[in-house]
Amino acid sequence: MADSKLLAPELSDAESMGDETVRFQELLLQASKELQQAQTDRPESTQIQPQPGFCIKTNSSEGKVFINICHSPSIPPPVDVTEDELLQMLEEDQAGFRIPMSLGEPHAELDAKGQGCTAYDVAVNSTFYLRMQNSDFLRELVVTIAREGLEDKYGLQLNPEWRMLKYRPFLGSISQQNIRSRQRPRIQELGTLQGLERPHMHLWLEAPDLLLAEIDLPKLDGAGGLTLEIGENLLVMGSPQQLYHLNASIPLRINPEASRAAFHRRRKQLMVSMPLLSVS
Repeated sequence: MADSKLLAPELSDAESMGDETVRFQELLLQASKELQQAQTDRPESTQIQPQPGFCIKTNSSEGKVFINICHSPSIPPPVDVTEDELLQMLEEDQAGFRIPMSLGEPHAELDAKGQGCTAYDVAVNSTFYLRMQNSDFLRELVVTIAREGLEDKYGLQLNPEWRMLKYRPFLGSISQQNIRSRQRPRIQELGTLQGLERPHMHLWLEAPDLLLAEIDLPKLDGAGGLTLEIGENLLVMGSPQQLYHLNASIPLRINPEASRAAFHRRRKQLMVSMPLLSVS
């Protein structure tokens, strides 16, 4: 269900452009204050012990790197789609499919020759892991996403070429990991909606911790009937008379509870403020 609390009273035609700007600035200020309050509360977490799966070897400028691909039933699975559907999703929008992963901290280990190296543990959902075992395509995809995730999180530059160890399911020891015990808001997969127009959305960072969006809706005169759902990495918007539909993957972690939106009647835009979650 869409959260109607996200939509503030729309900006009136009777207001001057200056008054409208002030109104939206007030909206952003409110979101920023809520963000500061939310950041004082640490998200609840729980410890898991990932189970070993397989290990790959690659390298960086600092030496050999091993990635232990592990699994745990506590990690949510990705959306259940066929490989053909997944291929189509990746061709249309590379950010449209996400595989939930838990990226562990680096730990120093010794390789088979007794030389120093670095290992990382990356855990996925156990059911999805079993499916991945029977698919070279999914295995390649998981390794690629895991490698890119480690590069982003730890500022690495890993060699895209890798090989899987034949006789060692993991290197070193697999440590416990902390994951969020409060599940992220789930947005229902709406499937392919024929005949609906995908509106243009412009994203930009207003501040290091505040992401703004403008969604062009030239066929609408007001906010009546608009629906908006925001998850940590998703924005889903629907409109009355099934004129528009937007299902956008956001490349940053959003604070859904602190996000707000208002319809700008003169510009015919939905303006959304999305405070970002701090990187832990």
